[in-house]
Amino acid sequence: MDDTQKRPMIRQKQMEAFSQAAIQSFEDRMVIHLNEFFSEQCKALGEQKTREAIRYGIQRAAIYGIVSELDVCDYIDLMFAFGRDFDKDPQLPWAGQILNDLTIKNPTIKVNYLYDTAMEYLHQATVNDSKNKE
Repeated sequence: MDDTQKRPMIRQKQMEAFSQAAIQSFEDRMVIHLNEFFSEQCKALGEQKTREAIRYGIQRAAIYGIVSELDVCDYIDLMFAFGRDFDKDPQLPWAGQILNDLTIKNPTIKVNYLYDTAMEYLHQATVNDSKNKE
C-alpha cells in the first residue's frame, strides 16, 4: 500500500463544507468588526442586512481577485465608508480605476493602494470642507 492509499480522501462535499465553515467564521468576525467601526450603519441595517452586505462585499472583492481575509475586510470597510457600489460610483472614479488596473497583479498591493487613495480622498474632502466653512 502506497502513501496515498493510507490517507483518507477528502471528498468534494467535505471541501465545500470546510469552505462554507470558513466563510461563516469570516462573516461572524466581520459582523463584530463592522459593529465596532460602523456601528450606526450596522444598527440601521440590522444583523441580517449587515450579513448580506458582507456576503455582497465578498463577491464584489472576488471579482477583482481580492480573496484573502484581510484584503476582503479592507474592501468591505471601504464599501461601508463609501457605499455599497463604491467601485462603480462615477463620483469615485479612482476606486474603479485602481480595482480595474491590470498592471497591479498583487491583490494586497491593489487593496492597500485603494485604501491609501481612499484615505487621501477623505483627507482632501475634510480640508476642502474646512476651507468652505471659513
